[in-house]
Amino acid sequence: MMATAVQNNGIETLVNGNINHVDVNEEHVEPSVITTNSSAAGETPEAEPPEIDIVINNVVCSFSVRCHLNLRQIALNGANVEYRRENGMITMKLRRPYTTASMWSSGKVTCTGATSEEQAKIAARRFARCLQKLGFKARFNNFRVVNVLGTCSMPFAIKIMAFSERYKEHADYEPELHPGVTYKLTQPKATLKIFSTGSVTVTAPSVADVQAAIEHIFPLVYEYRKERTKEDLLALQLRRKGQKRKRSFAHIEIEDNDFEEEAEVISDEEDETCESDKSWD
Repeated sequence: MMATAVQNNGIETLVNGNINHVDVNEEHVEPSVITTNSSAAGETPEAEPPEIDIVINNVVCSFSVRCHLNLRQIALNGANVEYRRENGMITMKLRRPYTTASMWSSGKVTCTGATSEEQAKIAARRFARCLQKLGFKARFNNFRVVNVLGTCSMPFAIKIMAFSERYKEHADYEPELHPGVTYKLTQPKATLKIFSTGSVTVTAPSVADVQAAIEHIFPLVYEYRKERTKEDLLALQLRRKGQKRKRSFAHIEIEDNDFEEEAEVISDEEDETCESDKSWD
């Protein structure tokens, strides 16, 4: 799982994760609340500065192999494959990276479970290589990241009732149906679930859009901050424990679009064998 900190100087690598550096727009970030971990030489910070961790839980991607797939043949000869005949598809799993692919006979493949865009592309190429080893003339084509799920926790609780009333044009709060506020952004395109404990869940087309959505929503929820109660802290701890145990593989509908990208042949240098994925504990 990948964890990063939104700070004045961008996203920095934490001890428990890694990510490439992404510049943060400082105009939308309050420096007094989101600050760096390290201080200048010889200076002693007065208090431990709060930080925001952005965790990427799931990256969904799609690609095409540009050939017809015999699902029955894959189910009989492939490893870690489940044939779902009623849905007209098969699912194949990899251990490294830990991902699941849904394949259709048309040659369309969707891949879920990755925790970065780079990891998603590696997994997609390995699935295409597995199809090649099963005798299909698979080519790696039309790869794109479809959806990214990220979560973060604000360093304060949020008055979601007052927040939803203030931003009625974008926020939707139905406590009988969902405990959080649904906030939709058009630029960047993202959907946020904001909870009273300070937890925020972001669904966006890319990791960069998740980052931009957090930058956009922070000054808005900061106006409605409040101290966390014991109930909020308990709910937040239970939520974090649940995220560690649970891996979300939400089904995402993907529109079939024509891409101008030319087919990319998988090179022999990337011939990552699937032998390590055949034995599951």
